[in-house]
Amino acid sequence: MALYGAPVWADRLTARNAALLRQAQRVLAVRAIRGYRTAHACQGTPSWESRFWEDRLRRPSAGPITIEAMRPVLPDWIGRIYGTLTFRLTQVLSGHGCFGRYLCRLGREPTSGCHHCETGDEDTALHTLQECPAWTEQRRELVAFTGLDLSLPAVVRTMVGSRTGWDAVSSFCEHVMFAKEEAERERERTFLLRSRQRRTRRRRRSELDLRQP
Repeated sequence: MALYGAPVWADRLTARNAALLRQAQRVLAVRAIRGYRTAHACQGTPSWESRFWEDRLRRPSAGPITIEAMRPVLPDWIGRIYGTLTFRLTQVLSGHGCFGRYLCRLGREPTSGCHHCETGDEDTALHTLQECPAWTEQRRELVAFTGLDLSLPAVVRTMVGSRTGWDAVSSFCEHVMFAKEEAERERERTFLLRSRQRRTRRRRRSELDLRQP
């Protein structure tokens, strides 16, 4: 429905109308892949208001690392007949998810450091893919399909190269991100428990002070 008669009106869109189309499409794309502002590229759906989508992707307003990894294989990404984007797979592709850098930016973590290793490195999607020793075993299985190059462009090429390659990347993301999410929940539970204990101690001290003559 949104594109009905598009060849007639596409070149006459005002900036306001184009923005309204982008807003509506973004909601659908985000819900479809559980992603963020890189949703159009990850989902592989051309922008409704633009007939020059690939040109726009050369100057992305968000997610440049993800988009640059996908642009060389964009026709294969869009035309593939296999592979489903899951919540955890999208986290790794976009860098938006259970990573120290992203959580710190949202104010949910005090620092951006990795909780799963002692390297002191910043916790990012690339750190999780390439370096973090906590995921050595899962990474070994992934390397069997990707080779030693675990850069995001290489991972994306593996995904569009074959169904087994896609499944290998998806499996790595599912297992690793599930573990990271569980660890984050445990940190949140511990923080809440300690906060309640501190409030209880303060309340008891206040009650004792009131009882003293």
